[in-house]
Formats: sequence, C-alpha cells, structure tokens
Amino acid sequence: MQARPLHGTPPARGGAVILLLASLTAITPLATDMLLPAFPDMGHDLHAADSSVQLSLTAYLLGMLVGQLLIGPVSDSTGRRRLLLWGSALFAVFSVLCAVATSTELLNTARVLEGVSGSAGMVLARAVVGDWYRGQEAAKRFSILSVIFAVAPIIAPVLGGLITNVFSWRALFVVLAALSVVLLIAVAVALPESLPPERRHSGGVATAFRSMRSLLAERSFLGYVLVFSFANVALFSYISGSSFVFQDVYKLSATQYSLSFAVTAVGILIGGAMVGNLAAKAGLNRLLTIGVTVGLVASAGHAIVSVTAGNTLTTSLVFMFLCMFAMGLTIPSIMTIGQEIGRRSGGAASGVIGAGQCLFGGIAAPVVGALGTGSDKPMAALMVIGFGCAFLCLVLIARPWQRHGENTVIGGQAPQGAATVH
Repeated sequence: MQARPLHGTPPARGGAVILLLASLTAITPLATDMLLPAFPDMGHDLHAADSSVQLSLTAYLLGMLVGQLLIGPVSDSTGRRRLLLWGSALFAVFSVLCAVATSTELLNTARVLEGVSGSAGMVLARAVVGDWYRGQEAAKRFSILSVIFAVAPIIAPVLGGLITNVFSWRALFVVLAALSVVLLIAVAVALPESLPPERRHSGGVATAFRSMRSLLAERSFLGYVLVFSFANVALFSYISGSSFVFQDVYKLSATQYSLSFAVTAVGILIGGAMVGNLAAKAGLNRLLTIGVTVGLVASAGHAIVSVTAGNTLTTSLVFMFLCMFAMGLTIPSIMTIGQEIGRRSGGAASGVIGAGQCLFGGIAAPVVGALGTGSDKPMAALMVIGFGCAFLCLVLIARPWQRHGENTVIGGQAPQGAATVH
C-alpha cells in the first residue's frame, strides 16, 4: 500500500491530483452554465420573469462570494482538506434542495447555500496549487485549472440542453448533486493536506481575516483583483445574457444555443493553454495585458456593430470567441500573479480574488435581464464596460510593466513543501 504524502508535499501522482483540483473548480461553471438552456423553462414552470430566473445565477454567485471570503482565510489557519470535504458534502445536499424548489424564492435561497458550499472547491483548489508550486510551475498548474474551467462551460450547456430535452430542469440539480458526491469520495481518497501545521497562521480566524485586509491594502494586489473583477463583468454578462440573445433574438433551439456557446467557450481553452506554454518566455503580465486589450477591442467591436449595422449570429460568434479567448489569457495569469503576491496567506488571497469575481459578476448577471432580453445591446454594452474598466485598472493600478508576481520568483525560495521553479 502506497504511503500517504507528507503534509505540504506535492503527491507523486501530481497530475491526477491537479485534475481533481481542476474538477473541483469546474463545479461553478457547471452550476451556472448547465442551467442556461433551462432558463426559459424555469421561468415558465415557476411562473417567474426572465430577470427573476437570472437572479438564481446571482444568488449562486452571492453564495460563492460569501463562501470564499470565509473559507479562504479560515483555511490558512485550519488547513485545506477538511474544508474541501465539508464543502463537497454540503453542495450535494443544497443541490437536492434546489431540485425540489417550488418557487423562485425557495430556489434562490437554496442557490445561495449551494454557492457557499461550492465555493470551497474553487477557493481551496487555487490555494492548494499555491501551497505546492511557485512561479512558472504554478502557472502551468493554474493553466490546467483554467483549461478544465473552460471545458466545463463547453460541455455544460450541451449537457444541460440534452438533459432538459428529456427531463425537467430539476434533473440538472440532481446531476450536480451526484457529481459532488463523486468529488467528495475522490478528495477523501486521493487528496493529501497541502498546508502543514507549521505553515498555518497562529492566532485563529481573527489573524486570518487581518491578513486579508493587509492584502487589500497592497496596491498591486488590489489592482489585479479589480482587473479580474471587471473582466468578469464581461464574462457573466455573456453567460447570463447569451441564452436569451441566441434563443430569442437569433431563434436557436436549446441544443443549437448550447453548441454555439461551446464554440465561443473554446476561446477560453485556447487562451489558457497559451498561458501554460508561453508564461516563461512572454511573462504573465504581458499575457495578461494582451488578454485584457483583446477583450476590450473585441467587445467594443461587438457593441459598435450592434448599434450600427446590427449583429448576425456569425458576427456575434466571432466577437464572443475573441472575448472568451481574452478571458483564457486573463484567468490563469491573474490566478498565478495574485497567489504569488499573497503567497504567505494563500487562502486569503484566493478568497479575495474569487470574491471579487463573484461580486462583480453577480451584479452584472441580472442587469442584463433588467435592461431587456429582446436585443443584444444590453449584453454588448455591459461587456465593453467590463473590459474597459479592467483595462483602466490594469494601467492605472496594477501597472503590469512592473512585473508584480514575477520578479519575486527569480531566485526566490519556495515555501517549505512547495515545488521550486526550474
């Protein structure tokens, strides 16, 4: 029988464990994107307006926000593994509650709780990678997380469309519960603790939250968090609005929409793979700058065509593919930079990064529906605003030319139990 790896030491079969961590992060796009084709049916079944149904996305993101702000810092004091086990178990329970909801009020309440528990997988997967790896080695692992994170929204709408063509939308939550049980078993069997007691924060939870406040007081870290948060305004505007734009405006079926969404989501996969392969040569900050710039140009082009000539399905797919490619460059770059800057409080750093994503994305999602779903203009406007603000924060606050999160890696010492960069 193979011995369990020491606390804080990357396991011998690191690739399999990274795939497990990536699967834990994929719960969120599954819990959001798999429902997109079902939004119209959910509205009819629950006798709710489009904006009320979209609030289920915001409710989940609100839970994710609160959960990451709590679980991330607390894990710096308690360790990661136990919280991952509890999170996976409770996610399954609350997914079942969503499946039996009889009103949007009950559904959204259960979605908040589902989001809190689901946040454990996302925030702690990033923290575990930060515990074990540094610099370029961390960038490679974060790019894997991003690629799996990209595969999930490719598969999720297609899977959601197929399921809703045969079963009720409620079956989607049953599937989520079953997946969470599988991940719970996998964590219990295969994932060792990544944060040994000697590297945990002393002083309890209060010290953990003080470290989060210290991180936010650091200009560079705050800048990258804001860049990521505003970029997610664009991402979640697309996630929330695309089902109505593609199905109501372009008259696609649920399955056709799912396939169209999958085409654009391939952009995230390509961008994430490029970060893993080019980070050492090009630099994370340069790749991040390219990503945000491409997103701004593509979203602006989409908005201009929408206002002038009017977008077709083809032009929308092209512009959205470029926007998702931009997110593919942005996500792993900021994950790596942020965890490197906040490496002494990896859980807190991961929690702040994820909370900003959920807060800004959660605000954007219902705004698209409130502004109207009979046109692509609201979605286009919010996307260009998101990428525009991300670009301003990148230049004015993050200042990528100073190469934050990269300089400390060269010649730096990896924490005990973490992999050094070769």
